[in-house]
Amino acid sequence: MIILPAIDIKGGQCVRLRQGEKNDETVYFKDPVKVAKQFESWGAEYLHIVDLDGAFDGKPKNFDIIKNILAAIDIPVELGGGIRNAEIAKTYIDAGISRIIIGTQAIKDFHFIEHLIYDYDDKICVSIDARDGIVRTEGWTEDSDVEALELATSLEKVGLSTLVYTDISKDGMMAGPNFNMLDVLNQNLNIDIIASGGVASAEHLDRLREMNLYGAITGKAIYEGAIDLKQYLAEHRNS
Repeated sequence: MIILPAIDIKGGQCVRLRQGEKNDETVYFKDPVKVAKQFESWGAEYLHIVDLDGAFDGKPKNFDIIKNILAAIDIPVELGGGIRNAEIAKTYIDAGISRIIIGTQAIKDFHFIEHLIYDYDDKICVSIDARDGIVRTEGWTEDSDVEALELATSLEKVGLSTLVYTDISKDGMMAGPNFNMLDVLNQNLNIDIIASGGVASAEHLDRLREMNLYGAITGKAIYEGAIDLKQYLAEHRNS
């Protein structure tokens, strides 16, 4: 299982939001590039970045910082936040992003996702962000009427290869991910599942590993010392 340390960028800084609330943030570092280089030096295989300003505003807001991160590290990067049209998607992929993550637009315009998958195949990932099993959009601020498994199944049928699942009620709470929903998705789909939200200890990572998930995203737990990323990656280098 791949561990993807998270860098959430807001106002040019590395922050974390509590349960996705725009105004409930903690600033951890002022230089996201430095954080990315640190994660790579610890042995991270893949980096997860979210342009939070982009997620809330619906368009890229931290592109220069993201380009600086890409120039500073050699590991692949996946990126989400504000990717609402094909032009933005192409800009990020041309810049060197290995996998772009689509959230809100996957709900609002399913044909958009179909076209992106046709054009870019496994460079496209969808993030399903849900509360009580119902997908939320617009930076987690709006409910849809779509169930998470229903959406995931439809995405698999059009060729999606990678899915991020975030339980919003767990995000930033350090209480563990929604293991039950992740297991449901993993058992019912034949695509790579990445767990996100609430991954807060080595025990959580071990349990996700035992479920044979493709990956797990964790951010706050690393920044606050609940997960020693360097040690964990060293202990699981070849597993």
